[in-house]
Amino acid sequence: MESSGWRSVVRGVGAYLPERCVTNTELARTVDTTDEWILQRTGITRRYFAAPGETTSQLATAAARAALDEAGCLPADIDLIIVATATPDYTFPATATQVQAALGITAGVAFDLQAVCSGFVFALATADKFLRSGSHRRALVIGAETFSRLLDWSDRTTCVLFGDGAGAVVLEARPGRDPLHEGGIVTTHLRSDGRGREKLFVDGGPSTTGTTGHLRMEGRDVFRHAVGNVTDVVVDAFSAAGIGPDDLDWFVPHQANRRIIDASAAKLGIHPDKVVTTVHLHANTSAASVPLALSVACGDGRIRPGQLVMLEAVGGGFTWGSALLRW
Repeated sequence: MESSGWRSVVRGVGAYLPERCVTNTELARTVDTTDEWILQRTGITRRYFAAPGETTSQLATAAARAALDEAGCLPADIDLIIVATATPDYTFPATATQVQAALGITAGVAFDLQAVCSGFVFALATADKFLRSGSHRRALVIGAETFSRLLDWSDRTTCVLFGDGAGAVVLEARPGRDPLHEGGIVTTHLRSDGRGREKLFVDGGPSTTGTTGHLRMEGRDVFRHAVGNVTDVVVDAFSAAGIGPDDLDWFVPHQANRRIIDASAAKLGIHPDKVVTTVHLHANTSAASVPLALSVACGDGRIRPGQLVMLEAVGGGFTWGSALLRW
């Protein structure tokens, strides 16, 4: 393939959630909280936790198989796998290589990408560059997390917010230079600012404590950043594509908190009826949240071919990004 004249098109979407579903009421039996407290502040009603011994790569592989089935593709059709995760199976090798092996793929390339909750959008943008360059033909882009392994169960302000899960899409390179009208990823915009580390981070790692550590968050500061600063990447996408909020069919943001989702959409001028919200169904699943939301909205018929869809996410670091697609 030549280095120009290609676009990245979504062929299939898939998702996987662990079997164990934990409601707010069940969580309140062991954590100093209530269903009302969680629901009022976050919009969350339940989350899913991986079983003992169930790994991030296993969740990712299940989501990948579902995406491949919907796309009508075989594992051998894939020559690029990118797994976005902050909770890898091992320090190394990459979780993506474990997915590759589980799917029986022996060609192509597989690697992980770490941008926390923004990871899937970052991975989608990265895969898009590969496919547009002509170097690869079909990609599995996966967001997968076992965030329950990072939680401090004595901290009720954070442990109630997160869950485990995985979502995936199959991207395919197709001829064409106008994805806005022909279909595919129209534009992506990514940002990072490392000064925000102490606002949302995990207090462990191989070169610091030698341990996994626990998630730490300054909730009010994260809320202000998520609503106040990250909308710039969506505005940049509007400008690059020559469109506005009224042109969108769907806005699919990172599913961290219902109040953040509502406030961000209002700031951007996106009508509430166009916002896909699934945080109540499985809480904040970090890099898995956007593809899980996509899977829900595609599965129930909201997102349909030809529609214009904006993805947006923000994660620790800070990182944030957007991706505009013609479905």
